[in-house]
Amino acid sequence: MPRSRLFASLCGLVFLVNLARIVFAPLLDVFITEFPIGEATAGLIATLVWVGSASLRLPTGWLLTKVPRHRVVVASGLVLAVSSGLAATATTVRHLMAGAFLMGIASGIYFVAANPLVSELYPSRVGRVMGIHGAASQIAAVIAAPFVALTLLVDWRLSLWAIAVGAAVITGYTWLAARDTEMPAAGEEDRDFLGSALSEWRIIVTGLAIVGAAVFVWQGVFNFYELYMQSKGLSDRTAGAMLTVVFASGVPAFFVGGDLADRLPHVPYLLGIVGAFSACLLALTLVEGLLAIGVITVILGFVVHALFPATDTYLLDTLPDSTRGSAYAAFSSAWMLTQALGSSALGAFIERGYSYDAVFASAALFLAATIAVLAVLEWRGRLPS
Repeated sequence: MPRSRLFASLCGLVFLVNLARIVFAPLLDVFITEFPIGEATAGLIATLVWVGSASLRLPTGWLLTKVPRHRVVVASGLVLAVSSGLAATATTVRHLMAGAFLMGIASGIYFVAANPLVSELYPSRVGRVMGIHGAASQIAAVIAAPFVALTLLVDWRLSLWAIAVGAAVITGYTWLAARDTEMPAAGEEDRDFLGSALSEWRIIVTGLAIVGAAVFVWQGVFNFYELYMQSKGLSDRTAGAMLTVVFASGVPAFFVGGDLADRLPHVPYLLGIVGAFSACLLALTLVEGLLAIGVITVILGFVVHALFPATDTYLLDTLPDSTRGSAYAAFSSAWMLTQALGSSALGAFIERGYSYDAVFASAALFLAATIAVLAVLEWRGRLPS
């Protein structure tokens, strides 16, 4: 029972951590008007959240060789509460960027510490618990757009204040739950951060090769999805609904994707997901009309969100206890840095006059070519699994 209480508190905290990362996507058009700025600068604000999420993952991995995981998780909640309040008081773009960056830092610290902790709390069901934990995170993405729309009736800052208060409350509960829980001893031998990360370089590089480009593309897609839908002729309200749909279809994807990750060979499963994502993205650029766009949106959202529990399960289930925390931190840092650049890159292409359809179609074809090469290497037994 104590472990279930701690796991429940982690699901609550990951909900707020992910909401802090996603909340900026539906606010981009507000920032463009409020401050006033262009698409590239707006995209940079979203990018800074993810750059922040990547920036301290390596130092956090080193810290986990000295400090228990649950204490680092609690520290991440405190950082989130303070940084969300800072962003809520922003009066300039630089002030807002600083708050967004620090909110991203909180999420990076959390995921590096919490994901190994979750996998070690339930070592026989890594995929399933990572799926549940990820679904809690994904629910935040689902409610982000309607949540922001609701707070806009008062002030856009209210959304950030709500995150700050919620983070303070749930962090306190997490501390109490952890105090009453007997923590797993799986990571006690992981005391050499650099040595552990380097010893698992093949698994880290393989994971990045399979999913790195996909999350880079996805970062740009979802942060500009609402504006993309408007460019395809949908109304503002319908475009916002499509953003919600693409995230909503990810909730069952975490459950199903995590469960399948326990049952299927890790590397072929990941290759199949990325290949399906590239096909869905290409299809989205070719269809017109609300019904067709809606169907592809549902499928796209389901497929891409199945990628995240599958990736975490591949790393956390494959890595041994003696290197898991350090190697996962190294992978997570590089993976998140890859994601972080997607929004600003897309914003730059759009400002230069390229259409969303052209950029997304090119990205889909590039992903397909990459997966084809990796599939051949897997077929020849050249990829670690």
